[in-house]
Amino acid sequence: MNCVKLLHKQMIKNKILTRFLLRRFFSGVGLVLLVICGIIMSVTFVERLPSNPTLFDAVRESWVRLIEYVPLFLPLAVFMGTLVTSYNLTRSSESVIISGAGLSPYQMARPFLFGAFIIGAFATTVINPYAVKLGAEDMTTNHLKLVDDKVWIREKSDDGYITVSAETVKKSGKNLVFQNTNIFVQNTDFILINRIHADTVTLSSHGLETSNAQISTPNGQIHNAPWSKTTLITPKTVLDRYLQPNQISFWELPGFIKKMSKIGVPMREHFVQFWTLLFLPLTMIAMAVLGVAFSQTKQRRNHSFGLKFSLGILTCFVLYFLLNIFSAMGANGTLPTLLAIIAPPLIIIAASGVFIASFDTI
Repeated sequence: MNCVKLLHKQMIKNKILTRFLLRRFFSGVGLVLLVICGIIMSVTFVERLPSNPTLFDAVRESWVRLIEYVPLFLPLAVFMGTLVTSYNLTRSSESVIISGAGLSPYQMARPFLFGAFIIGAFATTVINPYAVKLGAEDMTTNHLKLVDDKVWIREKSDDGYITVSAETVKKSGKNLVFQNTNIFVQNTDFILINRIHADTVTLSSHGLETSNAQISTPNGQIHNAPWSKTTLITPKTVLDRYLQPNQISFWELPGFIKKMSKIGVPMREHFVQFWTLLFLPLTMIAMAVLGVAFSQTKQRRNHSFGLKFSLGILTCFVLYFLLNIFSAMGANGTLPTLLAIIAPPLIIIAASGVFIASFDTI
């Protein structure tokens, strides 16, 4: 009976300590995120201010850019947050008290890993769709895959072919506005019927339309007039076909990949994006384990924190480039896409785990 009571008390004590460590971890990561976001927001705001008519527009565009940058610096923030949290626990001697309460170093690290998993899952399921939604409101050619630095769209119908070539495209409400556009209308035998040039052409759910077009016929006649044509092309089909992988929400990627694969569109880059988002929690866990490894110390007060922090930042940048290399190898087919995404975090976890296990204090 006494053993049961002692076990129950120990379980309650462990839960309290786990919640305490989890709060400290989120505080550490939150502090690092606040600093990084503040720096990026300030730099982006100053950069965007001259190109926006009002202060509010500059702030809004800076916020959109910040949300897009979150996946880039989130692993670094998790690592730095883990390192800062471990350092504060060591400096205040709380780690000694926690160890005296019966938690092993592995049990102390468990809340950090759980917190990292939560951050990764939140980034995948909430931040990514939100960033895509914000980016869709300011659609430009930067979000599209281009050929020869131009947007090319082609439609085949029973009447023939329509080919659209534009230098830039922007989203206006539910419509797309193409600028400096050339449109080629051909019959079913690929014989040119009309060539239309216009400064701006609007694509709506009904088709293409421009108020002032230069229309050329095969016999060399040219005249200016409004022009419109009903097409099967819509803003949605254009975006579905030409959007880059990072401009598609995590929740929409599986259906998008399935739909595009049926019509023979290469989807390897989209698979890389999907696996990257799906295994982002694993990447966050790997960075938390790396932070725990770098925070190991034999001293009660970690006087070498600055050196370890600097080495950790340098290591993170090296790992960032390695992750990009693996992603590129998955995108070009050198490695299977799934292996290219899960191999780096597993290697990081294995290497960090070996270091932690071999450290003298454990």
